[in-house]
Amino acid sequence: MTKKPEKLPTLEQSLKEVTQLIDKMEHSELSLEQSLDHFERGIKLVKHCQKILEEAEQKVQILLQNNQQEVLSPYGEDDKHDGSESETNQSDK
Repeated sequence: MTKKPEKLPTLEQSLKEVTQLIDKMEHSELSLEQSLDHFERGIKLVKHCQKILEEAEQKVQILLQNNQQEVLSPYGEDDKHDGSESETNQSDK
């Protein structure tokens, strides 16, 4: 029989599990084999997280290209513009 492909967790679940694995490896008395199993699982989860993040980045790039917004402004810069626009709009009333 062939093995069913393992269903991988969400990004958040993967990160939580990686954190737990690291904690167990650092603070528990694990055998060498248990440590290697934890390490192998952690590597698999990290690669899974990287894939999820790369896919999300690609989606963002596609959306930006579709909207013809090739340059992102730093976070918080919009707040400065929004505040000045709202002040301008209020003075127009």
